[in-house]
Amino acid sequence: MVRSEIVRKIADDNPHLVLEDVERLVATVFNEIIEGMAAGQRVELRGFGVFTPKKYDARIGRNPRTGESVEVEAKCLPRFKTGKPLLERLNGQV
Repeated sequence: MVRSEIVRKIADDNPHLVLEDVERLVATVFNEIIEGMAAGQRVELRGFGVFTPKKYDARIGRNPRTGESVEVEAKCLPRFKTGKPLLERLNGQV
């Protein structure tokens, strides 16, 4: 499912809402998740899951092709942990 499909589904389920308002709503939700994580915050959507930024320190890695050592810069990657209702739904328990 892509962003436009989410917008279309919400608009179809709520005919009293204007499509442009639904697009703005979805964009706002995604932007708030992004901004929260960029600020190093944990973003929790109850029943869905938790987004957290995970920091990795700089390290010395190895190029698997040549075997030579390479410097890997510090970075931050997003992590997602599913909420219990989502996990149960995915596993057919609900």
